[in-house]
Amino acid sequence: MDERIVIDPEIQHGKPVIRGTRVPITRIVGGLAGGMTKEDIMREYEVTEEDIWAALSYATELIEAEQFHPLPRQEGYDYALPG
Repeated sequence: MDERIVIDPEIQHGKPVIRGTRVPITRIVGGLAGGMTKEDIMREYEVTEEDIWAALSYATELIEAEQFHPLPRQEGYDYALPG
């Protein structure tokens, strides 16, 4: 695990957080996904740019390790992504 990420059952119920904080990785990734800038997150949660990159790297590793299984197609459902 990255030296900036810690999982401790005593902190945030064992969710991965930035070491030395109670800021969950999901808060950082969710903030970026929701439109916050890197600077917004650094200011709001008092983390460093390196912490943000570590959170993104950790999330990427989780996604890469995940197994995906296609769902059966449903009649009349459009599977195209919006945009």
